[in-house]
Parts: sequence; structure tokens; C-alpha cells
Amino acid sequence: MGGYTLGDVSRICGVARRRLRYWQRTQLLESRRSPGADAAFDFSDLVAVRRIVALLEEGVPLRRIRRSLQGLREHVPEMDRPLGALRPAPGRARDVVARHSGVLVGSDGQLTLELVGNAGAADRVASFGARSPDAEQQRRLEAERWFERGGKLDTTRATYAEAIEAYERAVAADPEFADAWCNLGTVLYNQDRRAKARGCFERTLALEPHHIEGHLNMAAIFEESGRLESALSHYKHALAADPLSADTHVSLALLYQRLSLPGRAREHWRRYLQLDPDGGWADAARRYVDD
Repeated sequence: MGGYTLGDVSRICGVARRRLRYWQRTQLLESRRSPGADAAFDFSDLVAVRRIVALLEEGVPLRRIRRSLQGLREHVPEMDRPLGALRPAPGRARDVVARHSGVLVGSDGQLTLELVGNAGAADRVASFGARSPDAEQQRRLEAERWFERGGKLDTTRATYAEAIEAYERAVAADPEFADAWCNLGTVLYNQDRRAKARGCFERTLALEPHHIEGHLNMAAIFEESGRLESALSHYKHALAADPLSADTHVSLALLYQRLSLPGRAREHWRRYLQLDPDGGWADAARRYVDD
């Protein structure tokens, strides 16, 4: 898998180029330069940049991140790419620790107790702020309301029919609502209505060619029917849209195993472990990588 330019990292991680250059100059980030080329980054650098952004959003000062990184390099020199392993310290605001060999360590190399808790997930909700919405905005608002209702109904089989009706009303109000088409296809798929589900996913990708979930769902349909090369193509499109998607790396690793390409499967398992070392697939990934 090839490297990433400074522009690629800026686009994927949502960080301004000048900020990335500053992080390079201050040695927070490392990169490899070739004559006449933009700075080259690898996948681990993407993980590191995403980690910095997450820590900053948690309120951890940049200087604290830098000091912690320096401490880890000094006290835990065997730790490879420590920046990507940093995370907020349990119970200590504005402080960080790193996960290393399955445990949390502080910047001084000492073990840190880990608290167990439940993490919440934020829902994505679009909003329209015009005081006097025109007819098109009204339709979009109506579509959003039906979309939100569908999201409350599509997780239980007993309410699938109501969810389908909600999503159908959403796309009727806004036929270019790609997310609604994708969710409609997912519920239809879960009802074993594969042909209609595929039509919804195709509509999703016609509207948004880089729609990640649309590609993942199409890949699942093709993989289920044994069309592995077509599934692979859609998984690759999804990965190109978001190289930091742990789920996509899992899907690619499993598919490459089916295709008897262990080297490529191992690479995606490694990247999954970089992204989610404690995830549900972590044990299976480590067994495969260490085999």
C-alpha cells in the first residue's frame, strides 16, 4: 500500500497543512521526504494524526502530548510509534497514557490502572438553520424527520416495516438523500429482500460515489453471492474514502483470507490492530499476524 502526501493527510484527517507542517517542524510527527516530492507519510502517521486530533478535542494541551511522547521515547524505547498509542488518562483530566502490550503506561513508563466504563456514540444529525425555509428546504427538513424516525426503528425486527416506511418517506421527500437510501437498503437486506436492497445501495452510490457504507453494503452482497472480486473492488473503494476505518480493514482481511492471499490479509489485520487494539477482532487478528 502506497504512502500519503501532506495533502492526503490533511484531507483524510481534517487538519490544515500548515498545522501538519508545524507538527513536523517540532518533531511531533515524523515523515520521509524524497527530492522534489511532498512529505510522504505512511498509515501509522494517519493513525498518529487522528490520535492527536482526538486528544486535542478531549482538552489535552499540545504541550502535554509532546511531553508525554518525549517521556515514552525515553522510558519505553521499545515502544514502536508511541504517538498512535496515546489516549486520555482514566480519571485524570487533560492527562494522557499509552497502551503498550495490553496495558496502560504513563510517560514515565509506570503502569496505570484502567477503569472500565461505557462509551457513548454521538449520532450524526443534519440541521438547516434558515429562519424561513423555502420549499426545497422544507422537503429536506421533512426528509430529515423521517430519516431520524427510521433510525429509531431499524434496529429491531419487529419494527422493520415501520422503519422501511419512514425511510421511503424520507427518499420521497428528498430523492437525493443518499444516507436514507443506504439505510433503506440495509433494512431490506435484513429482511432478506436482497434485490431491492441492492437497488437501494446502487442508488446510494449513484448519488454519492464515495459513500463508505454504500460500498461496504454492496461488497457484502457480492461476497455473499460468491463474487469475491466484485466485493474486493467495493471494499477498496470504501478504504480509499476512509483509510482509518477499522471495520473495513477487518472485512478486507477476512476476504483476502478467503482469496488465499495471506500476506495481504496480514497487512490489514496489522492495520486493524493499530486502529483498535482492544476491539472485538483483536485476538483473532493477533493470532493471524503471529502465525
